[in-house]
Amino acid sequence: MREKTLLLHGWGGSDNPHWQAWLAGEIAKDYGMVAFPLLDNPHFPTKNRWMTQVKELMAQFQPEVVICHSLGNILWLHLCNEGEIDPVKRLLLVAPPRLDLELDTLKSFFPVSIPDFLYAEEALLVTSTNDPYMSSEEASTLQEVLDIEMKVLENAGHINADSGFGEWPWAKEWVMG
Repeated sequence: MREKTLLLHGWGGSDNPHWQAWLAGEIAKDYGMVAFPLLDNPHFPTKNRWMTQVKELMAQFQPEVVICHSLGNILWLHLCNEGEIDPVKRLLLVAPPRLDLELDTLKSFFPVSIPDFLYAEEALLVTSTNDPYMSSEEASTLQEVLDIEMKVLENAGHINADSGFGEWPWAKEWVMG
């Protein structure tokens, strides 16, 4: 039986040709159960609305796997700090921005503290050596504090469609594996 997978996009969404949109389609084509919601007002998001929406979705869908990209990671950290979600089996954190990012449009999300518990039995952090939103040093510090495994991609930018991540077979293998 396939695990239920929830994908949480970042600022502005992750529509086609982003790897999350591709991955959602790949999971569905293989008869997997996937939820890939467009979170409320993705270009001008607010933390509280997104948290409410995801908590409701998690209660209804009960995912076993959660895959976050960019601002979706920050949302997950806030959910973990609040502690009102059920743990999942596997968590993939892809290209999180630094935890004190200063952008007016996203000010309700930052800063965020690192939670004591990620609400996941297994977690993996995927970062890039040249992500404009998080330096390699910041990524290493995050990985150490979270005490989880980290995969570092060379010159992969923000690991999104703009940096060539439309189809991403590695992500599909991670989900299906």
